[in-house]
Amino acid sequence: MTSPVLPEYGRRSLAEVLPALLAALGVAGPAPALVVEPVRAAALLLVDGLGTELLRAHAADAPFLSSLPDAGPLTVGFPSSTAVSLASLGTGLPPGAHGMLGTSFRVAENEVIDALHWTSHGTDEAVDLRELHPPEEVQQMPTVLQQAAAAGVEVAVVSQWAFRGSGLTRATLRGGRFRGTHALGDLAAAMITALTGPGRRLCYGYHADLDAMGHLHGPGSLPWRLQLAQVDRLASLIAEHLPSDALLAVTGDHGMVAVDRRFDADTDPDLLRDVLLLGGDPRSRHVHAHPGAAADVLATWREVLGDAAWVVPGEQAVAEGWFGPMGARFADRLGDVVVAARGTAAVIRSAAEPHISVLPGQHGSLSAEEQLVPLLLARAEPSPGDLIR
Repeated sequence: MTSPVLPEYGRRSLAEVLPALLAALGVAGPAPALVVEPVRAAALLLVDGLGTELLRAHAADAPFLSSLPDAGPLTVGFPSSTAVSLASLGTGLPPGAHGMLGTSFRVAENEVIDALHWTSHGTDEAVDLRELHPPEEVQQMPTVLQQAAAAGVEVAVVSQWAFRGSGLTRATLRGGRFRGTHALGDLAAAMITALTGPGRRLCYGYHADLDAMGHLHGPGSLPWRLQLAQVDRLASLIAEHLPSDALLAVTGDHGMVAVDRRFDADTDPDLLRDVLLLGGDPRSRHVHAHPGAAADVLATWREVLGDAAWVVPGEQAVAEGWFGPMGARFADRLGDVVVAARGTAAVIRSAAEPHISVLPGQHGSLSAEEQLVPLLLARAEPSPGDLIR
């Protein structure tokens, strides 16, 4: 039976990437766990869904990325989901310190927020929660981008126009000038432009479509592989146009697995019993029990899921390091029971999450396929091999 791949917070996790780039730019701070040679300008391209295991398996579809030196693999943290990973990347902190504990998580006594869209979760009509639960209050820690800007670094965030001012952007990536994009061409152009010019510069760029192809068609499917080839060309174009004193780093926010074994928490009477709220996503769940029922819920979920998941009390998940050190103010966000799916299993919610529940590709748990992401480095001068020590 495989063991969980536990996040290596403080040593080799996604949270260490931006602090390493800030140090390379000469911004004063604690010694970074990852060391990158000094540069004047640095760009980080975050490819949603780019996992180490998938990239290795399909290296032929990404010859440029596969040719770069890899300072990873890194672990992304738990849950291995976009909202959590962006918060860790943006703040330089593990989930237990920034409080973004899932794709959806508890923010009030009887309320779960959809962190990707910053709306109410599981309701017939999603309600925008940016006023009721301001992102800057839900995630209060300063971002690395804010730290860079305060140190005099020119900071840019390059992402889809739809994400401008979104709750997730405000919570995790505040501090940079936002540059909206529509396609691969203007994403590459905006990142290259952000690095060009005098002074120290830091650019964060985001590409979403590889993750979308994995969810819709499955990781490793033909659409996914063809999209990977597009990502490879995107990274190659940016690298080709780098100023000679600039660096391109490429990483992912999680990998992905194909699922074919589903447990429906919205229709199974055993999984429904004594459950007050349910957060997370199909591969990672926070189960909040009615008062006094936590032990019964734990026993029932363990019985129903069996070898399909690691099912532990919330306190045990914290003690074992799943989230990193947990801030006291986030105790209510942590499930009484925490679930991490194993193998090809998923705990879906057909009523609350009808779209994602039917998708073949999922992520969020503690497998190597989901946890490990690369950290690929390239610059024009000196050679990429000189960047890592």
